[in-house]
Amino acid sequence: MKNSITCQQIALLMAVISLFSISRVQADAVTEWNQLAGDIVINGNVGPLPAERILAMVQAAVYEATNAITQRYPVSDLKLTAAPGASVEAAVAAVNHAILSRFVPSQQAVIEKAYEAALEVIAGGRSKTAGIAIGEKAAAEILTLRAHDGAATLETYRPHTSPGVYVPTIIPEAPQWTQRKPWLMTGPAQFRPGPPPALGSELWAHDYNEIKALGRKDSQQRTTQQTEVARFWEEVMPPIYHAIVRSVANDHERNITQNARLFATVTQASDDALIAVFDAKYHYGFWRPITAIRNGDIDDNDATERDSSWLPFIDTPMHPEYPCAHCIVAAAVGTVLQAEIGEGPMPLLTTTSHAAGDAVRSWTSIEDLMQEVINARIYDGVHYRNSGMVGAAMGKQIGNLAVKKYQLLSE
Repeated sequence: MKNSITCQQIALLMAVISLFSISRVQADAVTEWNQLAGDIVINGNVGPLPAERILAMVQAAVYEATNAITQRYPVSDLKLTAAPGASVEAAVAAVNHAILSRFVPSQQAVIEKAYEAALEVIAGGRSKTAGIAIGEKAAAEILTLRAHDGAATLETYRPHTSPGVYVPTIIPEAPQWTQRKPWLMTGPAQFRPGPPPALGSELWAHDYNEIKALGRKDSQQRTTQQTEVARFWEEVMPPIYHAIVRSVANDHERNITQNARLFATVTQASDDALIAVFDAKYHYGFWRPITAIRNGDIDDNDATERDSSWLPFIDTPMHPEYPCAHCIVAAAVGTVLQAEIGEGPMPLLTTTSHAAGDAVRSWTSIEDLMQEVINARIYDGVHYRNSGMVGAAMGKQIGNLAVKKYQLLSE
């Protein structure tokens, strides 16, 4: 049956019922639905890039609807009709219901139950009806705005080969993502970096030998702690970053419109970050460590010795190496959080990695978080240090665009 419920979905439904029935001490509808939407895209197996796009649309519409009701911030380009007195909780539920239903149909049963549970605890009447209406309107406006953003562009990757010569027959991930329309940037190449290091350079030799030693599957130089970090950041779905954002959003002194704006800012920054990084990846087509190290005798660098059987700690992602995607997203999100927190106290930033068996890690510094992600991809054996640093620099630029758009520094 189309809407039959699996054991995994039953567990999620139980969490949904609990989420919307308990009294809210710190959480609000924005953070509750953000957590739930993350679970839905993970269980829907939509993939990290489509998930980032979907959640950016959800959070953009959540902010538009919420702000139309509270009128806390300036009117945006959507120019939704003001809806004072409407239920924010109903609006947030309606947005999530509309957009998640559109893009994650395999989870429709869970989405419907979540929507029903959310509405059940809201008193009936004009406020609830108006909230649903403004939420549906915001969702429709965002869906129209992003309908032709290039995500549906046909993938036409042309494998590099010579006539009659075999090459591996797996198509790399999302080469069409370079054609997407950004939320913030003027175009995908706005922050395209310079080329990766020359293969004859000292920088290349340093990065090659570092990852050769620390990123090897059976490395004797990688410590137990480094291995734990590597496994943790094997997780690539966006909720790993959204939980960190909730560490800030769940502060009891914040209001729901602040949180709606924060998640809109973060998700647009991270979605644009992936557009930018895939533009650079496919522009340069730089080789991954497993390719470079097994061909260390052809790079014309005497300091890079070949290892014919080298394997990385984790499976290598199916797209070009330069720059690091995880690093650009971490820096984009981190930059937004730094602007949001400002001079205020730094909360304990915490998140969970499903790839690491639901392991939990925490940080007291955003800079430490961003640096850990750079290090992790070296320990994973999939990214050179320079690629991590370049990716982080790009992410900070994109994060600053998002901060400026949403005026996070104006308060």
